Amino acid sequence: MNTKTLALTIVFTALTIAINVAGPKIPAPFAPFLQYQLWEIPIVIAFLSIGIKEGLFISVVNSLVLLVYDPGPVLLGPFYNLIAVLSMMVGVFIPYTLATRGYKIENINKMAKQKITLLIISATVLGIIVRVAVMSITNYFALPQSAPIGLSVPISDTLAYLPLIALFNSTVAVYTVPIGIGIATATSSRFKLK
Repeated sequence: MNTKTLALTIVFTALTIAINVAGPKIPAPFAPFLQYQLWEIPIVIAFLSIGIKEGLFISVVNSLVLLVYDPGPVLLGPFYNLIAVLSMMVGVFIPYTLATRGYKIENINKMAKQKITLLIISATVLGIIVRVAVMSITNYFALPQSAPIGLSVPISDTLAYLPLIALFNSTVAVYTVPIGIGIATATSSRFKLK
């Protein structure tokens, strides 16, 4: 890892943690126990601009800091967040990799606007699909468990919550992915990492 990559990784890690700890938290109107936040955006930017390993590092460090600082109602809640963001990134990477094939990282912002629009739409849709699928399965099995894994939610209540949690995960990806890709493509020429 070169010095520039290391410095960017440290900056994005600090930014992610700062936004997660001190940034705005807006309760979802349909499920107030879920909160909209902005901390996933720097992770998306880092994954796409710096690299997979660095994005994974930032995600894991963020989860570990939250585990100590503010795990939320479920002790392992920060790991639910980790699973959510990583599953979304799997969905984002497939169209991003296909769309940016043949472009150097510093030239991604020179892609045609139509191609960037198609990339944002396809990455958002696939990010939503993968995130919702993975988190639905995770919540189905985890919520009925006792602490520290879950909240001892009866299975009938868990099934009632799953559509609300799916809607939440979808709407998080709807703003996180386009903003992250937009910033990553706009700033890629400044990073020149690879």
